[in-house]
Amino acid sequence: MKDSLTKRIMQLFTLLSLLLVVAIAIGLYSKAEPILDKNSVWDLLTSSEWSPLNGEYGFWSFILSSIYVTLLAVIIALPISLLTALFLTENAKPWVKKFVFPILDILAGIPSVVYGLWGTLIIVPWIGDALAPHFVDYSSGYTLLAGAIVLSVMIIPLMVSLLVEMFSTISTDLKDASKSLGATRWQTSRMVVIRKASPGIIASVVLAVSKALGETLAVLMVCGNMVEVPQSLFDSAYPLPALIANNYGEMLSLPMYESALMFAALVMFVIILLFNAVSRIVLQNVEKKFKL
Repeated sequence: MKDSLTKRIMQLFTLLSLLLVVAIAIGLYSKAEPILDKNSVWDLLTSSEWSPLNGEYGFWSFILSSIYVTLLAVIIALPISLLTALFLTENAKPWVKKFVFPILDILAGIPSVVYGLWGTLIIVPWIGDALAPHFVDYSSGYTLLAGAIVLSVMIIPLMVSLLVEMFSTISTDLKDASKSLGATRWQTSRMVVIRKASPGIIASVVLAVSKALGETLAVLMVCGNMVEVPQSLFDSAYPLPALIANNYGEMLSLPMYESALMFAALVMFVIILLFNAVSRIVLQNVEKKFKL
């Protein structure tokens, strides 16, 4: 009787979780419906013209900015996180772990505004004064690259923690068998640990991308927030979360502004949903391919 009741309660909460996702989607769509009635989805998604006073709402530059800054942040963070996690699980002494793990917890708990201030005071001037002059004539420092660096630092603690957990579950027998066959420590890490933990690595990347896509304040403070399609790392970017945070207070002055911002939120919701769905498919294929 207790088992049956527990099962039904778990099923109920699972259903409520699914209904919550549906409710969010319906709510965002209902708020975005006015702008969808006057503009086609294709025009909204593919146009870069953003002039609310003239009734022009093009989200292409915002979508690309979000994708660029997120992918670049993951590209920066993944190798650092992967090598750090391998070191902590395979090579680090116990006292090193006792020192590093609390630091990772502290970094994960720092508010995003602190990262934004750090990026504004350190990363932005470094890019504008030291790095960008070697590649472009002028850059303010408030760039796509600045946003990606700040985001990568924010997601590194999350990725390292997840990867350490994944690598710690790898059987010691597998690693000992590899070493007994003459494999070096690096070969064992590369061919056994990373191979066996491939599904977990993909899962950690998915979580990091989801976190990075929705990050607002830190990115808003360092990306420049200019409505343009970034052509290089040293151009300004304007991700969707920054658009919503910057303009939501002004929406009452223009009838379509609220609907446009809700459509931006709906686009973010759909992007994350599709990304997670595709990632699950890839994850299943990887699990089958690399199953030892």
